[in-house]
Amino acid sequence: MSRDARALVLDFGGVVTRTLFETHDLTEQVLDLAPGTLTWRGPFDTATDPLWRAMQADEISERDYWRRRTAEVAGLTGRPFTEMADFVKAARGADPDAVMRPEALAAIETARQGGCKLAILSNELDLFYGAEFREKLGFLKDFDVIVDATYTKILKPDPRAYQLCLDELGLPAGSCVFVDDQERNIRGAEAVGMPAVHFDVLNPRNSYDDALGLLGLPLLSQGELT
Repeated sequence: MSRDARALVLDFGGVVTRTLFETHDLTEQVLDLAPGTLTWRGPFDTATDPLWRAMQADEISERDYWRRRTAEVAGLTGRPFTEMADFVKAARGADPDAVMRPEALAAIETARQGGCKLAILSNELDLFYGAEFREKLGFLKDFDVIVDATYTKILKPDPRAYQLCLDELGLPAGSCVFVDDQERNIRGAEAVGMPAVHFDVLNPRNSYDDALGLLGLPLLSQGELT
């Protein structure tokens, strides 16, 4: 990729934060649930999560998956979680920085120092996390563009979602690298000509190295991040 104007475009969710699957212990502690109460593991153990498999097969949407998990946790705790944002805000507490992926923060800084623009392209940033969560994340001040379908109502993989982001960045698709943990959204990016990396929540550093490599930037594996 040319070293002219470039951009790193990230999904939020499991790309920037550790997933709720990875933080069951924290969730159980905060919500006063016995250790081991939450057993759904999504991509970390698909064999024991039929609801996740249904989502991956496009039988239900990602929003449907989390609505049902939110309702389950509400039933377990007796708390009035009517929206995903209610659950996330309660589970993540007052310090959202604690659940950020260090690999994400390192990759964002590498891209910024390399002169790349930064963008978030999310289907549900404020819908799932709440606007207050976003406001507590200091690193987002470095982002040039945040496109959130909570407000645009245009969900990936609809090509219009990617085009909205490209228009705000003022860059062609080929100058941007998109990172997402959902295969359908990767296919959507590639359909509009945007190089894309399917983020592996089981190996986040390799995924970020793939994205940085496409941008012609130093890799995390070459630095001090462990």
